[in-house]
Amino acid sequence: MTRKKIRIWIWLQSDNKIFKAVSKPDEGTITVYDENDRMLIKRTGLTKEQIRKIEYCFSNYGAKRMDGHKEPFTFL
Repeated sequence: MTRKKIRIWIWLQSDNKIFKAVSKPDEGTITVYDENDRMLIKRTGLTKEQIRKIEYCFSNYGAKRMDGHKEPFTFL
C-alpha cells in the first residue's frame, strides 16, 4: 500500500486566530481550516505546480509545515 503525500501548514493570523491548510498534491487539492477545524475554503483540480506556488506563499507569510503524524495544534 502506498502512502499519500499530505502536507499540513499552520499559521497565526494578525487577529491571533490559527489557520491550518492541508495540501494533497497527488489529488490536486488544498483545504484551509480555522482554529475550530471548520473548513473555510477548498480548491480542487490544481496542478502540482499550482500547489507548489501556493505552498511557497504559505512559507513566505510565516506558515510552518507540520509533520503529517502530529496533531496540528500541538506545537503551540
